[in-house]
Amino acid sequence: MSRTARRALAVAVAANESVLLWGPPGVGKTSVIREMARAALLPVEVVVASIREPTDFAGLPVVSEVTGTVSLAPPAWASRLAEAGRGVLFLDEISSAHPPVQAALSRVVLERTVGDLALPPNVTIIAAANTPDQTADGWHLALPLANRFCHLDWEVEVEQWAAGMVDGFDAVALPDLDSGPLRAAATSCRELVAAFVRTNPELLSAPPRSAAEGGRAWPSPRTWEKATRLMAAAHMGGESTDVIEALIRGCVGQRAGDRFLDWAADAPAPADEQPDPEAALADPDGYRLPADDDCAFSALAALTSAVLLDNTATRWEAGWRAIAAATRHRSPDVALPALRQLIAHRPAGSTPPWEVLGDIGPLLSDAGLIERLTAPPTHSSL
Repeated sequence: MSRTARRALAVAVAANESVLLWGPPGVGKTSVIREMARAALLPVEVVVASIREPTDFAGLPVVSEVTGTVSLAPPAWASRLAEAGRGVLFLDEISSAHPPVQAALSRVVLERTVGDLALPPNVTIIAAANTPDQTADGWHLALPLANRFCHLDWEVEVEQWAAGMVDGFDAVALPDLDSGPLRAAATSCRELVAAFVRTNPELLSAPPRSAAEGGRAWPSPRTWEKATRLMAAAHMGGESTDVIEALIRGCVGQRAGDRFLDWAADAPAPADEQPDPEAALADPDGYRLPADDDCAFSALAALTSAVLLDNTATRWEAGWRAIAAATRHRSPDVALPALRQLIAHRPAGSTPPWEVLGDIGPLLSDAGLIERLTAPPTHSSL
């Protein structure tokens, strides 16, 4: 299997994002998952979707003899994961599952619920599939189910396989992701994705037109959000460009992924042309944005990320002042995504800087954010 796919899988598991591995039978998908889980000291439950019924995922109806009410009893594998509190759920042969089974699986993958049992947050879902022409009784994945995964192609590289046969195969090592910096990094990536979608609105949601295309990755609000989290996790883990690109295409598809990557390569200004966010927080009244809108979005994303990395009342208020100063010289619309982030993560003890809002005030009012800004803070920090 390629190093890119292995590292992309590791990032997805570390970030707790559902991932689907596509590859022909016999390339070691199941064994890699078992070894990865064993190395990370995670319990793993392998469930072969092709031999299951809808009730194996939706739950078996059970009537209470006492109350007469009906509950949906989870299968044993789900109860074991719930008892462990963490682990890996590996759904094998998912493309051989009949459509009713796929429909039941959609709730498991999206809501992480099996019957009436909620899986713990620290359970990661991985699936494996073969294309319909490579498996007996194969089906294309239903659009809703396919849209819940990051899709990765799992191919064997001859030299890597030969070396593993002689020296042994290394388990996939998971990167160590700190939740605080990860959220801040995701904020920066979210701003970049939002700027791209504004200029390419047709790619916000582009369901495929055929069943064959629908079984793979395609862009939707859900998969763009997934792409931002995985992009942030890969950056934090120091992964290569190839890994980051594979994760993005795995979420939103080849066409949308290529368009985004081409756009992102030109969007941010070089580092020496971008304003220093820490300097802006130290001297907010002197903050200025690059003239180009895409570069401005990138600069504001860096500013909000800097605030959220150390989200004190003083830094939060300085972030507002910096944005107010910058938007005195251009349309305040460019700052709306950054302002939403600051409002969503207002720390305890902070005071909205009403006196510097200026033209930002009407913008917040039109966006329905004034009430959220005046409400008591709900975040002490990130």
